[in-house]
Amino acid sequence: MYHISHRIFGCAVSVVSRSALKISRTKLFGTGFLIALLFSSVQTFGGSVPAGQSVTLVWIASSDPNVVGYKIYYGVASLTYTDVIDAGNVTSLTIPGLVPGVTYYFAATSYDSLGQESVFSPEVDYSVPTVPPIVQIRTAPAGQFILTMSGVTGQTFDIQATQDFKTWTVIGTETLDSIGSLDFMDTNAANFSQRFYRIQEVP
Repeated sequence: MYHISHRIFGCAVSVVSRSALKISRTKLFGTGFLIALLFSSVQTFGGSVPAGQSVTLVWIASSDPNVVGYKIYYGVASLTYTDVIDAGNVTSLTIPGLVPGVTYYFAATSYDSLGQESVFSPEVDYSVPTVPPIVQIRTAPAGQFILTMSGVTGQTFDIQATQDFKTWTVIGTETLDSIGSLDFMDTNAANFSQRFYRIQEVP
């Protein structure tokens, strides 16, 4: 008889926040426009290299006829934008590859046909949820238990075991490999009439 349990750290987030923001009028062109940022996370698990999570930004098109496109600026420090994406003349953009547990800061501008940009919109921040792992268990021929975990590359977990749900013992600490998975064998499992497991992410 064997059982397995595990803790989930973090969860998928479909809508984190929505806010209407106003980009101020510039001397270069036209009046400002309203922009809304709609955040949602998409997680990647399983047999391929995890791509982290993504965020989708959706905004209201400017009413200024001089506006021909929009740019999204972002980075991991407030008011310090290390990346910029030219979204073109659309009203949504998905940014992939965000790192779980990291906070990102976003701002937007509009621009005209000469490339002249408006000032930044007010900044919005978003903390990417930590990805919960997927855990499976199977038995080996000699009576050992093998725990197979999948999640995001580089996540580290303590693997804990108990016989009574009162005292938990760390029986291993493992880090997910380059494809976001690992196998852990409990070589002592055959010495117990029953064995319970859980995993806990190491900060």
